[in-house]
Amino acid sequence: MTSITETDNRFMAAAERLARRGLGRVWPNPAVAALIVQENSEGVPVLVGRGVTSRPGMAHAEVNALTQAGELAKGATCYVTLEPCSHYGRTPPCSLALIEAGVSRVVVGMMDPNPRVSGRGVGMLQDAGIEVVTGVRERALKDLYRGFTYRQRRHRPSVFLKLAVSKDGFIGREGEGQIKISGPISMRMVHGFRAASDAILVGIGTALADDPQLTCRLPGLHARSPVRVVVDRQARLPLMSKLVRTCVDVPVWLVCGNAADADKVNALAAAGVNIIRVPATQTGIDPDVILSALATRGITRLMVEGGARLASSFLNAGLIDDLCVVTGDMEIGEGGIPALHDLDLANVLTDPQFARIGAGYLGADRYTYLRKSGA
Repeated sequence: MTSITETDNRFMAAAERLARRGLGRVWPNPAVAALIVQENSEGVPVLVGRGVTSRPGMAHAEVNALTQAGELAKGATCYVTLEPCSHYGRTPPCSLALIEAGVSRVVVGMMDPNPRVSGRGVGMLQDAGIEVVTGVRERALKDLYRGFTYRQRRHRPSVFLKLAVSKDGFIGREGEGQIKISGPISMRMVHGFRAASDAILVGIGTALADDPQLTCRLPGLHARSPVRVVVDRQARLPLMSKLVRTCVDVPVWLVCGNAADADKVNALAAAGVNIIRVPATQTGIDPDVILSALATRGITRLMVEGGARLASSFLNAGLIDDLCVVTGDMEIGEGGIPALHDLDLANVLTDPQFARIGAGYLGADRYTYLRKSGA
């Protein structure tokens, strides 16, 4: 195989940026981007086509890019963030589309993480005489496709926990519902996280106390709101809650125990809530069971937003891959609700299993971003 050039790195970086726009929109498929680059008469590489993964069942990134390039794809180089597929599913193989279009070179960022098909797309291209280069910006792309990889190999989505805490370490005050802790800049960041997630998860305690909507409220991005999932062992979510009243617009899934009251479950289902029944105990639902159920339904990137018990259960189970703590410029004082149920947040922030990959200020708020080592 030929060596990786600076041009390869530059176009793959552009493809990566384009692919990130698809996060949260195309699950269970990965958010892939493809660029078709053709040299002009002076030997300068020129972008002639680009594409991203469409919604499930529609064209993949490579096909969209080839369609835009048209006849200019012949003899061109295709930069694609993930190995082109080699199998017939709801759409024909992308490798075949590249072969039929007459591209002469394919640069792949990351190989398919599914061990059953990894390498087949590249092999199909090579068998057709196409030059293939792999592993371009692979480290960055492994981060991009972590959720897709986890679903393929671990049968669960990647899990991101966001906590907003006061200066004295609380997330709210007993009996007062939602308290505004974060400033406007922090909130824009949080809504950006939501837009890039497939689903957002809260416990029934948070749903009852705060009556949240859990949508993406950035201008123009309401349609990017993730599936809203409530862990509710006894199916107590009120029919008049904001979540239920808006479930036709933005889907709501309720994870409840097999023994949950049938009348309550049926009423929620009739209102449009998607019911997911799973085994449960008197103390709750195992986080592993929750993640398995969500992965089975296609979720690759999960954002956990609360409350304290749910966050602690996922941390105790070792299932948090990324953690962002936003500390607001206010104190709650007496009656404050701790950020975690049975864990000390300060200890979590210094836990050696997490590495700090970002920290700073967002207006008056301070944020810390941690990632589990090896995640």
